[in-house]
Amino acid sequence: MATPSKEARERAELKFRKKEIEAREASKAMADYQARQLAEREKTARLRALREAKEAAERAARAAEALAGAVTEPATTTAVAKRSRIALGKTSPAA
Repeated sequence: MATPSKEARERAELKFRKKEIEAREASKAMADYQARQLAEREKTARLRALREAKEAAERAARAAEALAGAVTEPATTTAVAKRSRIALGKTSPAA
């Protein structure tokens, strides 16, 4: 039969081994968690860059459309004369 001190020692050793295993598992879990966080941040940055590039391309396309769709017909002589009078301050823009 085992003596009480031997049983206590065995219980203490089992408890210690269990704590060691838990500490190692906690270490692994934290490493996994940090790896997932890093991967998520990298993915978010990549997707943000793609979205911003797409938005910039769309803005450029809209600007090009606006320039292409601008009135390319020659201005009438009355409109040119009116603008020049306004620029010279000889008449108000409302007139």
